[in-house]
Amino acid sequence: MAKKGNRVQVILECTEHKTTGLAGTSRYITTKNKKNTPERLELKKYNPIMKKYTVHKEIK
Repeated sequence: MAKKGNRVQVILECTEHKTTGLAGTSRYITTKNKKNTPERLELKKYNPIMKKYTVHKEIK
């Protein structure tokens, strides 16, 4: 029987993009270990709409 791990899929959404009012959203899907990192994930990722690296925070 397969063991269910602590890894969960999370969605990262750009925080700067919401405040600009531009159309569209920048989102990434990744996984995290909920046992090691119970708080929300925050990473710098590339936003192709704004054409620069911005902070993306976990939603959901």
